[in-house]
Amino acid sequence: MLIVLVHVHVKPDFIEAFREASLENARNSIQEAGIARFDVLQDNEDPTRFILNEVYRNNAAPAAHKETAHYAAWRDTVADMMAEPRHAVKLTNHFPADSEW
Repeated sequence: MLIVLVHVHVKPDFIEAFREASLENARNSIQEAGIARFDVLQDNEDPTRFILNEVYRNNAAPAAHKETAHYAAWRDTVADMMAEPRHAVKLTNHFPADSEW
């Protein structure tokens, strides 16, 4: 498993539009064979901050995800909504076991 936490800072005027675009992307992303989980999380204290929790079944899955139409639509839709470039942290899963996802 490969877990990617994507940190996004959204311009205040675009919070709802970003949330809706991200939810649509997540709904489609979880249909991909290489994705075990795709969460859209919003900071309770600063609603302009989001984290996308992307759990991939293997190291090839993120590249496959970036080739999908729904990812391209999300990327293009939210590009101007961000207050700063998004950044990702890649993590290795230790628990629960990969087979339990």
